[in-house]
Amino acid sequence: MNSASINIISRFVILILVQVLVLNNINFLGYINPYPYILFTILFPVRNNRTAIVFLSFILGLCVDIFSDSGGIHAAACVTIAYIRPTILKFSFGSIYDYQTIKFNQTEIGTRLTYFSIITVVHHFILFSLEVFNISKIILVLQKTLFSSIFTILLCLLITILFSNKRK
Repeated sequence: MNSASINIISRFVILILVQVLVLNNINFLGYINPYPYILFTILFPVRNNRTAIVFLSFILGLCVDIFSDSGGIHAAACVTIAYIRPTILKFSFGSIYDYQTIKFNQTEIGTRLTYFSIITVVHHFILFSLEVFNISKIILVLQKTLFSSIFTILLCLLITILFSNKRK
């Protein structure tokens, strides 16, 4: 195993543990619940196989579902963002994505914010739509999506900034 694989595996395990042991217990005002475990899918190396990211995202979501007793909603949301990730990468990064040379810690903060925001909002909308599963409560779904997305995006940016600076 090379260092990149060890890095991916450790990120996978640490994000799941932090999510299920600490962050699943946060439910501020009934709307804000951070889900930074999606950083695994967000930061997965671009050059890797698309099937691998979809499969690993499913396993990631399934692990969170098992610990949260949430019936597969995290797995469904994670598979969706993994599947649409190339489109969002192309939209956010443009020609850098075409050459598959994206290094997230070297991209500008605005581009990274756009990418993180789109993925997070899509993930949270699917997650909360499946959780509520009632079209008459669409306002509740949108509120939970908005507030949790803001908190998750800020947390993800903070985590990536903190850990990318330690490598430099």
